[in-house]
Amino acid sequence: MQTNTPSRSTIRLTRRGRLALATLGAVVAGTAVAVPLLILNGGDDPRPTALVVPEGWRAGQVYAAVDEVLDLPAGTTRKSLAKADLKLPDEAGGNPEGYLFPATYPLKEKATPQKLLSRMVDTADKKFNGVPVAAGAQRNAMNVYQAVTVASIVQAEAATRADMGKVARVIFNRLERGMPLQMDSTVSYALNRTMPGTTAADTEVDSPYNSYQRMGLPPTPIGNPGEDAVRAAINPAPGDWLYFVTVEPGDTRFTADYAEHRRNVAEAETRRKRASGKASEPSAK
Repeated sequence: MQTNTPSRSTIRLTRRGRLALATLGAVVAGTAVAVPLLILNGGDDPRPTALVVPEGWRAGQVYAAVDEVLDLPAGTTRKSLAKADLKLPDEAGGNPEGYLFPATYPLKEKATPQKLLSRMVDTADKKFNGVPVAAGAQRNAMNVYQAVTVASIVQAEAATRADMGKVARVIFNRLERGMPLQMDSTVSYALNRTMPGTTAADTEVDSPYNSYQRMGLPPTPIGNPGEDAVRAAINPAPGDWLYFVTVEPGDTRFTADYAEHRRNVAEAETRRKRASGKASEPSAK
């Protein structure tokens, strides 16, 4: 793990609730599989009329969904990037991750992957390049691309909309103290997993997205955040929190005290094991 503290201009990020306690995380492996959310024609017409891109979907999931909704061979949309001419910020280096804005996109006549991706990026540009986001990013010593990167982590980490501002504050507090972000979501992105859960071995992966081993923000967003996550990234809640863990659904605990966090993580693990044990018990006859 690097111990040097980068400048805020190069700083990167970390994941839900196992901050500094990766060995206690549950192991849940998955693959990045997209299930398109479609709005269909009524009656006897089975053709979809729109594609819904959910908040937090990764670029790979969006590409797979576009392939499916347009009835194209797998991989077609990804290959179309080279000729899509997307209006991305220079920092993106041609990678649209973070800028495929979550929304409902009507499937117009003669829809193509390039047209759909362009509409998503154009929507993101309108949302991100206005005065509120630019001013909010500047207020937090970031550029807009970094703010979108923070928002993508907030989107992946926060258990509820109400937690988003607190998660964003944890990110900034850790960055300002020169601490690694240690976010499971960035490791999952490096490993191309969509389900939460990080083992100690996972945190050793050699990747610029491994925020257990690398300082600062990842080099790109790790998904496509919605408006709530972006608002949280530019207006983090006030607080001194450095750690958080979801003990059970609806109960995410934030603290600045490491010993308290260890207790919270232990409680989360106890509850998880208890629930897992109950689930595996045979039902009474």
